[in-house]
Amino acid sequence: MNHEVNQQGQLMIAGVQAKELADHYGTPLFVYDVNKIRANAQAFVRTFEEYNVPAQVAYASKAFSSTAVLQVIHQEGLSLDVVSQGELHTALEAGFPVEKIHMHGNNKNIQELEMAVQYNIGCIVVDNFFEIELLSAVLKEQRKTMDVLLRVTPGIEAHTHDYILTGQEDSKFGFDLSSGQAEEAFQKVQEDPNIQMKGLHCHIGSQIFETDGFQMAAQRLFRTLHEWKDKYEYEASVVNLGGGFGIQYTEEDQPLELDQYAHALIQEVKSLSSRFDYPMPEIWIEPGRAIVGEAGTTLYTVGSVKNIPEVRTYISVDGGMTDNIRPALYNAKYEAALTEKMNEPSENNYSIAGKCCESGDMLIWDVALPAVEHGDTLAVFSTGAYGYAMASNYNRFQKPAVVFVENGDHQLVVQRETYQDMTRLDLSYEKGKGKEK
Repeated sequence: MNHEVNQQGQLMIAGVQAKELADHYGTPLFVYDVNKIRANAQAFVRTFEEYNVPAQVAYASKAFSSTAVLQVIHQEGLSLDVVSQGELHTALEAGFPVEKIHMHGNNKNIQELEMAVQYNIGCIVVDNFFEIELLSAVLKEQRKTMDVLLRVTPGIEAHTHDYILTGQEDSKFGFDLSSGQAEEAFQKVQEDPNIQMKGLHCHIGSQIFETDGFQMAAQRLFRTLHEWKDKYEYEASVVNLGGGFGIQYTEEDQPLELDQYAHALIQEVKSLSSRFDYPMPEIWIEPGRAIVGEAGTTLYTVGSVKNIPEVRTYISVDGGMTDNIRPALYNAKYEAALTEKMNEPSENNYSIAGKCCESGDMLIWDVALPAVEHGDTLAVFSTGAYGYAMASNYNRFQKPAVVFVENGDHQLVVQRETYQDMTRLDLSYEKGKGKEK
């Protein structure tokens, strides 16, 4: 992995010394290179424009949602996926155009659907039969219509290089194609005058390094749409192939260039459209991690160093599973460096421990670094997705601050949580003072 290093051997992020950022804002600290976010977004957008193919590239905000990042996403012309009232509220606070917002979720409640309809968002991705009933009632109550996609499980599961074909996808998301669930849902939606079905949606996995799985999913969707055209004279205007495009966390990861994913999807949909004599639909995709993952770096300060002779050396940092739960959840792998010793030989092997009261709070089990000392600033790379988004207050630790850096300028975009923030919603308890039955 290539990192910007100055002549003094110091890590630079978008033209600013990482150590300077750590000293100024404190640690743990999430730092985003805004130019990388913009470049990743444009890699998708530009490819669709070059092929003159109608498309929507929707940022999956679950990867990282904040007012500032959504403003950058809007500036780059993308649409937006939200999966909760909180994410929708954030989008509205950021001034995101409502017509470019899509709502996902396997258990949307009545309040979420009411909010989505009230603000006239662009599309709801319908996930189950109960949701069809809820949405129908909300639309009737508010006397409105809503564009929807049906989320289907195409029987294809993809992760990195592995693809599994199954007769019936076992997933909490979507309508199964093989059992006829999807067709039943299609019929229900078609019967509702307030629901306008634009097409189908699928999502086959995450951190995918090849295009085969996406192509197989597109084939399954087109076979279904071809059948529905013959049977019901229905023509979809949108095919949404989801996200899951892989990024590089370590040197072992070899994902495709982002425009290669888009190129393959465009070619496949064009081919299928011709093969089935089907009108070319608009292609929607939903990159999240692919846009912000590699743009983010987390900075920590080294605390204790513990050597167990002939076993390992632990170095503990001032963060851990409260700002990056992925190693504990998924055994996710990361790379790290000492920000002031980038050119020094990495002759020692270390294990990076977090400070939570959990044995499993390990950020990296084995990483080669120069000699580590108390007070060093440690950078962990590619933490822009599902780091801050999944942060917690376990052990009552504060959630970190977030800084954006662009062309040598840096700006605080999420303040560090205070202890007062953590107890703001706490209430005192007085025995016998509660409400009577």
